[in-house]
Amino acid sequence: MSIPISAPAPLAKGTLRVFPLGGLGEVGRNMTVYEFDGKLLIVDCGVLFPEEYQPGVDLILPDFEPIKDRLDDVVGVVLTHGHEDHIGAVPYLLRLKNDIPLIGSGLTLALVEAKLKEHRIKPFTLTVKEGQREKTGPFDLEFIAVNHSIPDALAVAIRTPAGLVLATGDFKMDQLPLDGRITDLRAFARLGDEGVDLFLVDSTNADVPGFTPTERSIGPVLDQVIAKAPRRVIVASFSSHVHRVQQVIDAAAAHGRRVAFLGRSMVRNMTIAEQLGYLHVPDGVLIDYKKARDLPDDQIVYMSTGSQGEPMAVLSRMANLDHAIEPGPGDTVILASSLIPGNENAVYRVIDGLTKLGAHVVHKANAKVHVSGHAAAGELLYCYNILTPKNVLPVHGEYRHLFANARLAQSTGIPEENTIIGSNGTVVDLKDGRATVVGQLDIGFVYVDGSSVGGVTDADLKDRRILGEEGFVSVIVVVDSATGRIISGPEIHARGVAEDDSVFDDVTPKIVAALKEAAGNGVRDNHALSQIVRRTIGRWVNQKLRRRPMIVPLVIEA
Repeated sequence: MSIPISAPAPLAKGTLRVFPLGGLGEVGRNMTVYEFDGKLLIVDCGVLFPEEYQPGVDLILPDFEPIKDRLDDVVGVVLTHGHEDHIGAVPYLLRLKNDIPLIGSGLTLALVEAKLKEHRIKPFTLTVKEGQREKTGPFDLEFIAVNHSIPDALAVAIRTPAGLVLATGDFKMDQLPLDGRITDLRAFARLGDEGVDLFLVDSTNADVPGFTPTERSIGPVLDQVIAKAPRRVIVASFSSHVHRVQQVIDAAAAHGRRVAFLGRSMVRNMTIAEQLGYLHVPDGVLIDYKKARDLPDDQIVYMSTGSQGEPMAVLSRMANLDHAIEPGPGDTVILASSLIPGNENAVYRVIDGLTKLGAHVVHKANAKVHVSGHAAAGELLYCYNILTPKNVLPVHGEYRHLFANARLAQSTGIPEENTIIGSNGTVVDLKDGRATVVGQLDIGFVYVDGSSVGGVTDADLKDRRILGEEGFVSVIVVVDSATGRIISGPEIHARGVAEDDSVFDDVTPKIVAALKEAAGNGVRDNHALSQIVRRTIGRWVNQKLRRRPMIVPLVIEA
């Protein structure tokens, strides 16, 4: 969806401004900014993981540009839960100003602090829990328990004189959660009675009918698969999915197996979860993975990262035989996670690679080894009927999810004009119970590439795709600076275009002729001569080889 770029008018007194900087039209980099009375509140600050058309990129951040000059006005960052798509960009925000307070539950802040420690940042934090209210600048915050695929998730109600906003974060309504902590619908009903002026609601599963299955339905399936496995078991999951890891540990212990964690983030997060009491490990079950290699194959379960096919994660390296643990016949690999949109090809490549090695691969398509952490359409309808919000801004999802969520809201009686389909940078003002789109900020992608943050552009990625898909051709020519006559060359070298550089023998006379004609016309400018070389060889390669490689001409004066 495209909204024309337009700067919003200055914020009127008594009005709450809301503008998402990420998380709309995509699954990831969730971040929304609330502005009232000259102060800013941020809810979530996550990353988006790159897709295949973004080669070399490690992470994608929200675009901080609209608030970069106003960081002194930020009174806090509320983190709804500890998943990377909600906390992963916090270190990059705090690099800009390291004393912005972080507000969240105990587990969420522990995961963030461990991440910040790697960036050598010690944050200011405020630990909150469900039922708690805190005043932060002009914002009166109330925290509400919600159920998700990580413990300690919170929704946040934001009260200002302009109205009451409820932001769910990621949530579902599992009625039999493993930790007994359900989404607090009584608090939702109380807020509904008070009057919710704007509802920002998770859209990820809005196009899925019915109700998301309960987490408890996964345990028996994992238990059965592990019980029947003849050799090693390797389970891949998100490194923060404490509930899934607990189920794997319970099943392993029940069948006399020990568990080894693989992947730095898995080890770090599960150590934190166990220390805080969110993960319960029977004595003697955990073992260091190096020692685990000495155990009989039928006595070990490896819990690893890489369920999304990430090329550098443990499971992908196993599939490529680039890890100390090499899967083979008799091994069982369980992918205990959902597919994030855009990752399908990478995941199926890993599945194919493991299958080719002889492993038996169990995944969501052939066994019930994962359930989503997001509310399906039936659960969202319950929320709309309980809350009866005046205005709805669907968030956290691609556009098909946002539109599906808006249709659900409208089916419960919320007027179409009060359901806002926005995009990253859409500016919404709330006053007197009415939410209105008042502008559209120019929001881009901020790429993290190694140590570079924001240095890589879309043009750079286009060049990388051309290099990867079409190849590279360099042409070196030395010309007389006075006459323009060719002294040496053209010397042509290619990579990824043809098997032998001799294929370019046919185009050499064409380049010589084009440069001779340019010299006769008095052209001496290096850049102009380079463009003549580029166009000449480019046309020839396109016509003869049906390729469009990157062409780098180098004209040297002598």
